[in-house]
Amino acid sequence: MLPDTLKICRPLLLTMLLAAAVSSGCSEAEKAGEATAEQAVNPSATEPAEQQSDAATVEYREVQWEELIPKDDLDALLNPPDYLANIVEGSEQDIMPAGPASGSEVGSTMDRYQQAMISTKIKPEFDRQQVRIPGFVVPLEFDDNQTITSFLLVPFFGACIHLPPPPPNQVVYAEFPEGFQVNALYDPFYIEGELRTLLEETAQGTAAYSMKVKRVYPYD
Repeated sequence: MLPDTLKICRPLLLTMLLAAAVSSGCSEAEKAGEATAEQAVNPSATEPAEQQSDAATVEYREVQWEELIPKDDLDALLNPPDYLANIVEGSEQDIMPAGPASGSEVGSTMDRYQQAMISTKIKPEFDRQQVRIPGFVVPLEFDDNQTITSFLLVPFFGACIHLPPPPPNQVVYAEFPEGFQVNALYDPFYIEGELRTLLEETAQGTAAYSMKVKRVYPYD
């Protein structure tokens, strides 16, 4: 069932979500504006040496974000209703009631799009696969030294913090007890480990996938 209201995702946001082009980063202006709002950051990004030994014995397959979306959800996201592009961000139309619009073609398309935006459907073939995924970190748990031990990995910067969250099947809940630190939240990272198709609810959003992370390192 759809929630009472659903934030309409801008076409640019959808493009960022599906492209997963983390190498593009963000502009210097964005970096300067966002740096002051970050809580779980530290001037010295680190990769603990002990995490490298286990990872060296496993071959991880790199996975792109769009591979994690079932085809019907992906088709819906790639074909949003045309009028979404004309809605002004922050206007009354930017928040819309849930539910299909009286059987029209537009309503049907909107309904499929809304459902895809909150979909927890997964690709079962990815369960227990050893994978490597690039993305951005949304910290969940960290200590006084800003060492992050659990987080969400998302395909674009600002998701779940400054922008609406991506669909749950575009979010990975990650646990990394060894912990790691980051220079800034706009820095992309790779995570490696065994991917599970286990749903996780967090204060920052819902993840349809989870991982016990073996290794975290900066995206180059």
